[in-house]
Amino acid sequence: MAQTPPVAILCGGRGTRLQEHTSTIPKALVEIGGLPILWHVIRLYAHAGCTRFVLCTGYLGEQIEAFVEGQEWPEGVEISCVDTGADTPTGGRLRAAAAHLDGGPSFCATYADGVADVDLRRLLEFHAAHDGAATMTVVRPELQFGVTELDGGDRVTGFHEKPRSEHWINGGFFVFDRAVLDRLGPDQVLEREPLEGLAADGQLRAFRHEGFWDCMDTYKDAVLLNDLWASGAPPWRTWS
Repeated sequence: MAQTPPVAILCGGRGTRLQEHTSTIPKALVEIGGLPILWHVIRLYAHAGCTRFVLCTGYLGEQIEAFVEGQEWPEGVEISCVDTGADTPTGGRLRAAAAHLDGGPSFCATYADGVADVDLRRLLEFHAAHDGAATMTVVRPELQFGVTELDGGDRVTGFHEKPRSEHWINGGFFVFDRAVLDRLGPDQVLEREPLEGLAADGQLRAFRHEGFWDCMDTYKDAVLLNDLWASGAPPWRTWS
């Protein structure tokens, strides 16, 4: 496989919906199985052959730097931390880290709070094969609640426990051409004007992922992911 692009990981947010943990540590350091979720995300990309990582830090970023410096990483992996500001939105964080994302025509970007068994090599191949400037992995998450099935009136015909959504959502795991950086303003949220503009211009493609995906957004999510890790066969552990 050709040299893989650098990977920008957005890990500067405050994680306000996970305050059970994030009052004293950044969300990226909330643990799954005794290791921060950031470690799991890096291992996913390292397993796909990625070696250069740029961590876009902010809130309590010094803790992330200390973790990176004290951890043993797979051979060849290089990690740098870029302080992108405590309250900078996601698009602004990527813009602030632009100088560290050189070395090729494209770069990967993802969040520090989502894990999946997505095939990142296939994602990179998919991006290289189309003529758009951006690729976004999309997923259909499990609904939080079970669904009650009705017959068209008021008769209940059955139940469906936590089905998958019929709609695709942003699952992270992006690939961007470097030209996308020119679309990012310092105060922009990546998921709003930049992605909406790319979509309007026909430059955004969707890479469908049908496998496992979860985001550590709440305390309940953290418990679920830790339980999956404790089972001995967490679905996102693609590395040996």
